[in-house]
Amino acid sequence: MTPAPSRPATDRANTFPWPPVLLVALVAAGWVLERLIALPWPGTDDTPARIIGIGFGVIGVVLIAWAIVELRRAGTTVMPDQASSALVTRGPFARFRNPIYLGEVLLLLTTAELTKNLWFVAAAGAFAGLVTVLQIGPEERHLEARFGDAYRAYKAKSRRWI
Repeated sequence: MTPAPSRPATDRANTFPWPPVLLVALVAAGWVLERLIALPWPGTDDTPARIIGIGFGVIGVVLIAWAIVELRRAGTTVMPDQASSALVTRGPFARFRNPIYLGEVLLLLTTAELTKNLWFVAAAGAFAGLVTVLQIGPEERHLEARFGDAYRAYKAKSRRWI
């Protein structure tokens, strides 16, 4: 963890909390689209598929919870529209720069498997694309401005997604 240099509190990635809003909107869209235009589930409802689907969900929950614990331990915000006060590089952040967003994608895929709703697979892809453009890009610029070389070094050794 690297503490942030003194900066104004307004120095943040975004002023709007895109990730939770996108997640809720895409879950609602998946649910509505399934009722309007049901698509056939391309897989089977067998035990291995269900285990893999639930495994994605377990991994997603673990990533999200672990990332939140590490952010709180470092004394920085969990909220995507607030300024980061520390660069967190331990826990799931040691491997992934965005473990919460990755966990949310995995939860959408789990929801697809459990409900056999193909629209949730599309929602997972849409969430990944939209959160990359609307949140991750600005977040990366914010972190680079706040932490400079420490963030660039971290970015060089970690992955944005997987």
